[in-house]
Amino acid sequence: MDSHDVLKRALRKTTPKAVAAELGVSLSLVYKWAEKPTEFGSGSRNPLDRLLQIMDLSGDTGIVEWLCRQQGGHFVKDPDVSSHHIDHVLPAVQEIIGQFSDLLNEISEAAQDQSVSRQEAIQIRQCWDSLKSFAEGFVRCCEHGDFKTMSHLPPTTR
Repeated sequence: MDSHDVLKRALRKTTPKAVAAELGVSLSLVYKWAEKPTEFGSGSRNPLDRLLQIMDLSGDTGIVEWLCRQQGGHFVKDPDVSSHHIDHVLPAVQEIIGQFSDLLNEISEAAQDQSVSRQEAIQIRQCWDSLKSFAEGFVRCCEHGDFKTMSHLPPTTR
């Protein structure tokens, strides 16, 4: 989905007029953000495209991390699986099970005293993010039918 499509969908849940008024921009600009840019001037570089360009220039995912937190979520970057090749799915499945076990151990150890400290919460978050990232790499390899890739996904640091 392109950025203008994302904005078009969001504008269906509010009104372009409300967005323009709240952001202090013209109504026509808001409409242009939701159009596909063309060489003939239709559409306009929208805020999503601009944020993406800033992230590309800086190499920093802080913007998307902040946006996710503002919406009650958490950003985890997908692993790059394009250069990995493996012969069997089983090692990757075993890695996922192992990481899930590690997560449960972290939670269990943290909860033994009926509370979770800030440091324990950080450890749990790191373990969870690692599991999500590896599992996403597994799913992406499966979607591409590239089971050879899975055995070479880098195991996470446990």
